[in-house]
Amino acid sequence: MSQTVLRRRDKAPGSGLHAVLTTQEYSKGPIPIPNPPGNADEVKAQCDSFLLESFTAEDAWELGHHLYARLLPFSSQKPTLISISLASGPTLFQSAVGSGTVPDNELWVQRKRSTVLRFGTSTWFQHCKYAGDEEAFRVKFGMSPAQAEKYAIHGGGVPIRVKGVEGIVAVVVVSGLKQHEDHGVICDVIKDTWQ
Repeated sequence: MSQTVLRRRDKAPGSGLHAVLTTQEYSKGPIPIPNPPGNADEVKAQCDSFLLESFTAEDAWELGHHLYARLLPFSSQKPTLISISLASGPTLFQSAVGSGTVPDNELWVQRKRSTVLRFGTSTWFQHCKYAGDEEAFRVKFGMSPAQAEKYAIHGGGVPIRVKGVEGIVAVVVVSGLKQHEDHGVICDVIKDTWQ
């Protein structure tokens, strides 16, 4: 089954920033984040990666702000870190949402990004495939414990692909919530802002 190619619903510059300002002014509290499937096959079919018509720095900026707006109501209890980077390395958007993120959040971002880039799947897919068993994951790929520390099979890292481009173009990472929420919020926001 081929993936649906998605395009941004609102191509007007600043739609993400407008969402942040609206949330700051009118939010009545957090909206629950949908749980992603817990089965690897269902994850693969529904929310492992997203195929977009294009993905530019402006798209990353808008997606980052839409994620920020969605996470802002949680920020007093669960500060998070959002990071969107190209597969080639440059970070296009990164922001803490709320006070209280710690250097460990940045390490989780790096580990999740490394997993997405090495295995070409979301970190949640890897979590479901190995039932969260990091030792089984490590052994499967013949990694030493030191090598395995570079990767995370915890939800919150999602690959972005672009139609007509081979491989992963970008990686979206959220760190700070429960791992299923880190994955779920990325999927929820992309499904809400791309069609």
